[in-house]
Amino acid sequence: MEYNNRKNKPRQKKQMPKILVVDDEAHIIELVRLYLEREGYEVDEAANGTDAVLKQRAVNPDLILLDLMLPDIDGYEVCRQIRTQSDTPILMLTARKEDIDKIVGLELGADDYLTKPFNPRELVARVRAILRRYQVGQQPGDIAEMGKLRIDFPRQEVTVKSRPVKLRTKEFSLLSTFIRNPGIVLSREKLLEDVWGFDYYGESRTVDVHVNHLRDKLAGSGVRIETIRGTGYKITTGDETE
Repeated sequence: MEYNNRKNKPRQKKQMPKILVVDDEAHIIELVRLYLEREGYEVDEAANGTDAVLKQRAVNPDLILLDLMLPDIDGYEVCRQIRTQSDTPILMLTARKEDIDKIVGLELGADDYLTKPFNPRELVARVRAILRRYQVGQQPGDIAEMGKLRIDFPRQEVTVKSRPVKLRTKEFSLLSTFIRNPGIVLSREKLLEDVWGFDYYGESRTVDVHVNHLRDKLAGSGVRIETIRGTGYKITTGDETE
C-alpha cells in the first residue's frame, strides 16, 4: 500500500489487468508472459481447454488469450463454454489463415484474432486496445432512447420494450457508436477505428459479423442498422414490429 505524503492517507495501488494465456506450447506462453509482464500486466496460464474453463471461473481474468488448437477441447469449444457464463474479452490465437476459421471464432464470441506466428509487439498492442475499449465502455455517460430501444451507458444496460438485452462488450461499443451518430453513414474503417482502436489490425469482415449479431438482438426495437452498399452502415428508426 502506498501513502500520499501531503494528506498522509493510505492510497491503494492501481491493480493492473490480469491476462489468462491459454496455449499448449510452453515457449509461446513464456514469450507472451515476457512481453505482457514487461507492460505491467499480471499473467496466468493454462495448457489445455479444460483447465482454461476452470481457471477462468477461478481467476476471473480481464482478458483471455486463447489458442485455437488445444490437446483436449479446441479453442472454439472453450470460447463457447466461457461465453455461457462470462463476457470476458477473448483474443483468439490461431495458426490457421483461412477466413472461415476466424469468422467462426468471432461468431462464437471472440473479440479479436491473431494469426501465428505473430509479432509480440502487435500482440501487446491488441491487448492494450481491447482492454482500453472495454474500459471505455464502462465509463460514466448518459441514457439514450431510440424507438423502443433504451441504453443506460453507465450501467451498460440495453433494453428493448423494457426487456433486458444481453450484449457482449464489442456489441455494446458498436451500438453506442451508432446511437451517438443517428442517421449518419459510418464506414467499416471508421467503425474499426472507433470500436476496436487505432492500433487494431483486423479486417472489415469483423464489423459485418458484429453488426449481424446486433441486428438479431435488436429485433422488435423499431431500430434498424441499414447497410449502405460499398460504404458501411447507419442506424435509423423504422416501423419494425414483432
